[in-house]
Amino acid sequence: MNRPNPSLPPTPLSPADLLAWNRRAWDAAVENGSIWTIPVSPAVVARARMGDWSILLTPTRSVPRAWFPDLVGCNVLCLAGGGGQQGPLLAAAGAHVTVFDNAPAQLAGDAAVAAREGLTIRCEQGDMADLSRFADGTFDLIVNPCSTMFVPDVRPIWREAWRVLRPGGLFMAGFNNPISYLFDAFRADEGELVVRHSLPYSDIADLTEAERARLIEDEQPFEWSHTLEDLIGGQIEAGFVIVGFYEDRWAGNPLDALMNTFFATLARKPA
Repeated sequence: MNRPNPSLPPTPLSPADLLAWNRRAWDAAVENGSIWTIPVSPAVVARARMGDWSILLTPTRSVPRAWFPDLVGCNVLCLAGGGGQQGPLLAAAGAHVTVFDNAPAQLAGDAAVAAREGLTIRCEQGDMADLSRFADGTFDLIVNPCSTMFVPDVRPIWREAWRVLRPGGLFMAGFNNPISYLFDAFRADEGELVVRHSLPYSDIADLTEAERARLIEDEQPFEWSHTLEDLIGGQIEAGFVIVGFYEDRWAGNPLDALMNTFFATLARKPA
């Protein structure tokens, strides 16, 4: 399928423009077969039905099973978690799953697995910072795979997650370590670490016009780094208590040879 050359409206870009572009970019990622968009196989779902399952919040390290409540009858929100990977496994393990994602093509992956496997999964398209369609205290567990780098402001996400969780509910999220954004991403793709940017970083503010055009031509989503004060302190400010933490790395960047470049948190809403 040949798509027309991608383009964006003239700058300055509104929040709606940025949300729409990243939606388009992730739909393109599905079409291009990104590993984060490939739904789980029937064999993996079959094992999950037997209690043998795991999910990822970060690239390679499975979430500890001790982080999860009993999933049978648990109301779970997979926040920015489309792609047919986490949601179907949690549903096969007995949870009542809602998958919420900005990209329709990502949601189509969850719907396809649900239809194939006879699972019930509710798929909702929207902005992860706006969960207004859900009532207070709707969910027992929120699962948020690495996605906050695709939004300019994370604090509204924490406030909405707090609101839609029941008292005592759990919120688990994966993150790209902000230190990754110190380096020139284009040079890193060539295996060279070159310190270039101050933090927090933004594709919109910190790239040249030619570099942004390159991202647009390649249909890449725009990214932002965030301070640890926003990523962790923001959860605490929203009312969460951080009760779990681990780090991870991925071979996709030369920095990963030197340090862990991803982390995950488990937070609880006090009862």
